Amino acid sequence: MDYSELEADVLRLIVGATEADVRAFGEETVTRLVRPELLRGAAEDELTEEARAALTSACLNVLTISAAELHDKLATIYDGILVDDDLDPGVLTAVSALAHWQSYLEQNRRGELYELAIRSIEDVDHEVSADLGDFLATPETAAEYERIRRLLDPGAVQSPARISPLS
Repeated sequence: MDYSELEADVLRLIVGATEADVRAFGEETVTRLVRPELLRGAAEDELTEEARAALTSACLNVLTISAAELHDKLATIYDGILVDDDLDPGVLTAVSALAHWQSYLEQNRRGELYELAIRSIEDVDHEVSADLGDFLATPETAAEYERIRRLLDPGAVQSPARISPLS
């Protein structure tokens, strides 16, 4: 499966999922994307102390914090970024995930969960460098795709290589 087919299938899954499955997917995925080990690579000079504290707090409380509180934490984080272009990839992943989650909580837009799914796939790709022409060739990317499918379509029995807009 190439990358564009993967994106299309993830979008199809997001659109077709029940509200309960979408919420469960979002919670598990945002939690995965704000895991503490992603923040370990951040240099001290990338964020102010206040921004670092807001990021840590938002990540630790991502499932219990309100959209308004998360909005405020994100504003503190954005205001406290001290670098122009070289933000640590783990920090960038966590901040992006928090922003998409905050927007989902506020507006209940499934497109934000699609973005979380893509960030999650990219997070795995960053670790294993998958081939864009056969994105599921590595066990890690195949496992992440299966996790997404399992959460969004728990009754699915088709193989990961099969894409059918009718299923």
